[in-house]
Amino acid sequence: MTQFQYLLVDRADGIYTVTLNRPEKLNAWNEAMREEMRQVMRRIQEDPDARALVITGAGRAFCAGEDVGEMRSRAQQNVTTRDFRTLARNIHNFLDDLEAIELPVIAAINGVCAGGGLELALSCDFRIAAQSARFGFPELRVGLIPGSGGCSRLVKAVGLLRAKELVMRGTMMDAAAAERYALVTELVPDAEVVPRAQALARELAQQAPPALGMAMLILQNCANTDLETSRNLERLGSSILMETRDHREAVSAFLEKRRPEFKGK
Repeated sequence: MTQFQYLLVDRADGIYTVTLNRPEKLNAWNEAMREEMRQVMRRIQEDPDARALVITGAGRAFCAGEDVGEMRSRAQQNVTTRDFRTLARNIHNFLDDLEAIELPVIAAINGVCAGGGLELALSCDFRIAAQSARFGFPELRVGLIPGSGGCSRLVKAVGLLRAKELVMRGTMMDAAAAERYALVTELVPDAEVVPRAQALARELAQQAPPALGMAMLILQNCANTDLETSRNLERLGSSILMETRDHREAVSAFLEKRRPEFKGK
C-alpha cells in the first residue's frame, strides 16, 4: 500500500478505511491532502474488489475545514478571482467525484467537523457521528461562505430553514442537534465510531455490487430531477440489473436457501 504524507490508508476484505492524518492541524485540508485523496479514489475505482470506503480523522477532529494558513498564503499572493474560481472548481470536482463513486462512502465523524470538513461529510452516503462530535460552518467569520457544497448540499440535506441557521449564524452544533436536524445518520459512543462505520461498510458489502451501485446512482439523480424522469431512470436501472450475473445468483440463492456469492458482474 502506498505511503502518503497526510493520509493513512487501510484495506481489508474490500473495505478501504482512509484516515485524514494532520492531527496537529485538526486534519485541516490543504491541496496536497486533496491530491492524495484523489489518488486513493482513483485506486478504489480501479479495484474490482472494492466494496466500500470509510473516511475518518486522526486525533480529536474529523476535519476542521480548509487550512487557514493556506488561505492567508493565497491572499498574500494576490490570487485573482478567476484563479480562485479555478481552485473552487477543482475542490467541487473532488467532492463531486467522491459523491459519484458507485460504492458506499461512510464518514466516521470522530470530533470537530467544520467548514470543508462538513462539506466532505455531506458528500458521503452515510454519516456516523461520535457523541462528542461538533458541526458547523464558520466561513462567514473569515468573510466567505461555505462554497464547496456547504450551501447546495446542506440545503438538500436539512432544508432551507436549518441550512440558514447553520450557515448564517456560524455557530457550532453538538452531535445530538445534528441528529435532530438529520445531518447525521447515527450517533454512537466515541470509541465506537470507526468500528460502527466499518460494520456498516461490511453490511453493505454483502449486497450485490451492481445493484448497490445502481441504487446509489439512481437515488442521487432522483434527488435532482422530476418525477417522470425519475421513474424512467428506475425502469432503466432495473432493466440493466435484470441482465447481471449477480441478479441470477441472488434468485438462485434465495430459492436454494443459501447465501449468494456475488462477483460484481
